[in-house]
Formats: sequence, structure tokens, C-alpha cells
Amino acid sequence: MLAKIHSAAVWGVEAVGVEVEVNNTWGDYDTKVVGLPDAAVRESCHRVYTALQNSGYKNPLGRTTINLAPADIRKEGPSFDLPMALGLLAATDQLGTAAPPDLDAFLIVGELALSGEVRQVRGVLPTVLEARRQGRRAVMVPLANAAEAALVSGVEIYPVGTLRQAAELLAGTAAPAPAALPADAAAGEEWHEFDFAEVKGQESAKRAIEIAVAGGHNLLMIGPPGSGKSMLAKRIPSIFPPLSLEEAIEATKIHSVAGLLPPGQPVLRRRAFRAPHHTISDVGLIGGSSNPSPGEVSLAHHGVLFLDELPEFKRSALEVLRQPLEDGHVTISRAAGTLTFPAQFMLVAAMNPTPTGGFGDAQRGKCTPLQVQKYLNKISGPLLDRIDLHIEVPALKHEQLLEQRGAAEPSSAIRARILAAREVQRGRFEKGRRRVACNAQMGPAELKKFCVLDEASREFLRMALDDLKLSARAYDRILKVARTIADLGGEEAVGEAAIAEAVQFRSLDRQIWG
Repeated sequence: MLAKIHSAAVWGVEAVGVEVEVNNTWGDYDTKVVGLPDAAVRESCHRVYTALQNSGYKNPLGRTTINLAPADIRKEGPSFDLPMALGLLAATDQLGTAAPPDLDAFLIVGELALSGEVRQVRGVLPTVLEARRQGRRAVMVPLANAAEAALVSGVEIYPVGTLRQAAELLAGTAAPAPAALPADAAAGEEWHEFDFAEVKGQESAKRAIEIAVAGGHNLLMIGPPGSGKSMLAKRIPSIFPPLSLEEAIEATKIHSVAGLLPPGQPVLRRRAFRAPHHTISDVGLIGGSSNPSPGEVSLAHHGVLFLDELPEFKRSALEVLRQPLEDGHVTISRAAGTLTFPAQFMLVAAMNPTPTGGFGDAQRGKCTPLQVQKYLNKISGPLLDRIDLHIEVPALKHEQLLEQRGAAEPSSAIRARILAAREVQRGRFEKGRRRVACNAQMGPAELKKFCVLDEASREFLRMALDDLKLSARAYDRILKVARTIADLGGEEAVGEAAIAEAVQFRSLDRQIWG
């Protein structure tokens, strides 16, 4: 007898529909799994047969063939255990129904323990989205994945804890209510561990960070060791706008595929802050390997990627950042196919101006010119060109550290100004043809429409471009930063003051790199 169960395989950060065809016929006792399965899928027969026995069912006799179609997509992981077990029950007529069960209504995923318990699997969110795209009425998922799956509207979610529960649900002998998303599951978290009120001084750096977050711009902080670069970076999430539900689903999908969702949290409630160590490989940063998986740039989607000690990263790893910084996604080509991972993040980088740290000739004197040049050359010009704001974070004077007067401006006050600026941007871009969330994502058409300069501003910018010898890319990024500065100031037009401040953020690298 032949039975067909619908399931899905995760490919990149998307899911692809898979049909689990189970055929049981007379013949010598044998079981084959075909359809390009990996080792975990081939081993699933042992788990499935033991789970069937421990759940009170009989193992199939004769020759059994399990086909995972389409056969040209590699099937990986244990998520096919449950659909294979239910397919075996349907093929051997053990579901206990007089009429044939409606196997087309469900899309099913789940790993089986030997006891028959259904365990949590990765990639449930993209799987449910694929089920909705296919027009499935319901999705059967492990109990631990229920809240994550319920994020998707338009499809019923049925969580199961055991193989027997799943079989009864498929047979129609049990009719549990579909799972619902908890009321607070998608609510953004307002509390943050760090606050800008704890940072003394560094007012110019705070201003630059406020501009960067308000427009989604990339930021490079240059300063001596101990000046507070990492301290400032760790507080950036406290002033970010909350995730929208659409953004939360996109970010959660990536973390679900990577198996990094926090326990008991079906959806990400705050923007990601990823801070990989400088020993990270190219693949770890950008994603890939033989089984392409999201890298740090994708895990930071809609959040922050913080690279501390930027020149200590391998140059090859830094160079692969150029595509996601420009395009907002990563394309990885392998023999099995080409995958695209989303990577719309804000890059925050920190570094010392010399190998020994510190600005100025006195500090540079501790290193030879060759050592300084070799250190700085680890960061290429094209990468620097893609970073919108370059700022100095000088060491604090002792008087500033010992000052006991009132606390600095809290994150909540900075965040309020950023939210107001983001609301202006949302209203500006919501009627456009392209999806643009903030000023940093503007294209040529948006720049032409929303960054119109008067004669004085145009002349000032022309002189700055000539003096600093800036590229066309730097010109575009100056306009975007100036647009954000004007938004923070509540100005409709991009004036000369906004242009001047934006140009100032592109001059430090010319001083250091010469």
C-alpha cells in the first residue's frame, strides 16, 4: 500500500516542500530510504521503528521503500522522522480509520525519540510559511515549536507531544484546538542591560551614534585602548527602534534555521547584536560551508554587527563584507545550488589608530612607519568607503572620569529622538515602489527625490569632494547621512549645516590613512 505525507526541507533560510512517499509490499524484509537523504535521514529508520514499537504499533513487514521527493534536493536532519512514521502507519493501515484519512491537509515535521516522544526541530517558521504558500490547511509540529509556528497567520498549527497523538490527529480520532500565538510573544522588549547614562563624556561620539542609528548608517570608531569604544557599542541596542512584526519574523526565521532561538522564546523580541571574535573565518562571518547556513552577517539581520579590533580580522574575511554592506544580502554558490541569505544590518566597527594605540605623533613614534602602514592596510579603501561615519573616540581626561555631577543623557531620551526621525522616514518611503526602511537604504531614485540641495549646499559639497578626493559612493553616503541629520533636526530640506556635519564624518579616515 502507498501513502504520501507532506513535509518540508530547509534550504538556506527558506523551506521547500517534500513529499514523503511510503510504499509497503510483500517480499523480503527490507527498508530503503531514497531521495538524496543524508546520514541523519538514513538513520531515522532505526528511530522510527523503535518509536513505533514503544508507541504500541507494529513494525511493517515485507519490503518498504521511503522516497523523499523531489530527489534532486538534499534532505538533512531528523525532521522527517514524524512524517515517515505516520506514512508507515498509513501504508500498513494502522491509523484505525474506516475511511482513508485526509493526508493532503497536513504538512508535518518532527524528530522522534525512541520512546515515541516528538522532539523540537530547527526551521519550523520557514516550514510553516511554505505550508501557507502551498495552501495547506494545517501544520503538525512538535510541542516545543508550537509558539514559533503560531507566528504565521492563515494556517492552523497543531502541536503534538507523542507519535500516538500525531497518529490520532491525522486519523481524525482526536480533535484538539489549534495553537494560538501568546499575546506577548511578538511584543518588543524595552529593558536593556546597558544605558548611555553610564557613559561619561564622549558627546561627539554619542552624537555620531545617534545619527548612525537614526538612519541605519555604518559606523567606524577609532581611538586608543580604554577610550570607551566597546562600551559605546554595547549600548547601541538600547536606542534602536523596536522590531516590527514583519522584521521580527524575518530575523526569527534566520535564527530558527540556525537553531539559535532562545529557549522559551518563539520570536526575537529585540534586535540582534552580534559581536564575533576576530579569529572568525570567512565562512563563519558570511555563511556557507558544504551545507550552507547563515553566517554572522545574516544573524545580525535588522540588527547590529559589531567588529571590535577591526584590523585584527583576516583581510579576506573583511573583504567578503563588501557585498552585504552594498546589497543587503549574501549570495553563496555551491555545487548543489545558489542560496541567498538576507543581511540588512548596521555595521559598527572599532579599532586603534596604530598597532600600539593612540593618536598623534608621540604614539606613532612607538611604531615604525612601515608597521603603522601595514596595520592600516589591513582595511581596504573599498571597505572604508562603505562605512558612512568615521569618528574619533579620544581617551577621557582624568577630570572627566572623576567628575561626580549628574548622569549623562539616558538612552530613553536619545531613543525618543531616533523614533521621531524614523517615523519621518517611514512616512517618506511608505508610498515608494521599493521597500526602504531607513535613509541608509535609499537608492539613486530616492536620493534624487529626497536629497535636493540648494546652491550653497551644492557648492560646499563640491569643494569637500575635491579637497578630500571622495568617490561617487562616498558622495551618495554623505547625502544619506545629511538627510538623516536634517530629519533629526526636524528640517524638510537638506541644508548646508547638515552637509557640513556629514562631510566631517568622512574626513578622519583621510587623516589617518593619508
